[in-house]
Amino acid sequence: MGGSASDAERAHLSEKQRKLMKLEDDFGAHNYHPLPVVLSKGKGVKVWDVDGKEYYDYLSAYSAVNQGHCHPKIIAAMKEQADILTLSSRAFHNDVLGPYCEFVTKYFGYERVLPMNTGVEGGETACKLARRWGYAVKGIPSNKARILFAEDNFWGRTLAAISSSTDPSSYAGFGPPMPNFDIVPYNNLAALDKKLSENASEYCAFMVEPIQGEAGVMVPDAGYMKKAKEICKKHNVLLIADEVQTGCGRTGRTLCVEWDDVKPDIVVLGKALSGGTYPVSAVLSSHEVILQVKPGEHGSTFGGNPLACKIAMAALNVLKEENLVANAEKNGELTRKNLHSMKSPLVTTIRGKGLLNAIIIKPTQIKGRTVTAWDVCLEMAKNGVLAKPTHDDIIRLAPPLTSTEADINTACEIIHKTLKSFE
Repeated sequence: MGGSASDAERAHLSEKQRKLMKLEDDFGAHNYHPLPVVLSKGKGVKVWDVDGKEYYDYLSAYSAVNQGHCHPKIIAAMKEQADILTLSSRAFHNDVLGPYCEFVTKYFGYERVLPMNTGVEGGETACKLARRWGYAVKGIPSNKARILFAEDNFWGRTLAAISSSTDPSSYAGFGPPMPNFDIVPYNNLAALDKKLSENASEYCAFMVEPIQGEAGVMVPDAGYMKKAKEICKKHNVLLIADEVQTGCGRTGRTLCVEWDDVKPDIVVLGKALSGGTYPVSAVLSSHEVILQVKPGEHGSTFGGNPLACKIAMAALNVLKEENLVANAEKNGELTRKNLHSMKSPLVTTIRGKGLLNAIIIKPTQIKGRTVTAWDVCLEMAKNGVLAKPTHDDIIRLAPPLTSTEADINTACEIIHKTLKSFE
């Protein structure tokens, strides 16, 4: 079975769902542990399984589906461009990349963009840009550049990404790690200043999530990102904001760093940049940083392809046209209010910003067994809300930003009903 749900956890499913899951078990890699449900349709804030059962989606593909599933404006842009030109490679110019570069840089207030595909590619690109800037501009000796990361970070599964990880399940058995990647505690400005001071001449960047998503929606103190930027500036170090999960309106601001009124030197975007329809990522920065990379020194066959560019522009327009950033802030407050009103003895902590929230489940003994966050998610799925645990005891709650007040209240009622069933 690998990492899949157990036979007991699949027992209530139809034969159709169990057969489809078995095909994954038999022919696919066992590198995920999905909830036992087979989805076949998504529209707006809801998804449906192959048997037609309806669910509220409270994961949103790890915040890739901020605009809701299969948003008609994004799908229309995708279909239109797919009939014209999907890929030219960067060996030639295409007629969508230039307009996209202008659009996305003005949208987020940066001078230049380097387009990529996945979030982790964006993170890798940011690290390469920072190293190159460190050698070409700061004057770091050759092969001595260091990058600092926050403890409990998560930005993907490539060798560089896991080399910065402090989670053994990410890095164990995949060594050796990338050299010159260092760790500092998250939300600890004194430790950040001290660490950079120890080797200021070799540090080129500090890469950090404004809110740590995979770590369990860890929200730092107010002003953390702004003060981190000041510390980085003092040591002539670039601040890289990993906004792959927190960006594109998720936290009630277009970029999460806006809560601290700060502009990082580099911003990495992905996921909702395409509304969950296609892999699109972007690295935004200044002339000084991005223009250090010359032709032939970095690239991607698919990065900046016309289909991706057209989709990304449509996805970002939807965020503005439908006021989804403001909606995320308003409905995030409603979500946390509803969660607090449940007063569930199973929930020890409620935290979040905008529509990126989490509850911590206290392992509870019921009928001779320990009830965990996984058990709660299994029962929530049966009741019509899909969410997924992270780090065993945390359930992330992140519905599409298109959720209405009625959607939030109904989903929260289902969550409340589920929690009550374990009391």
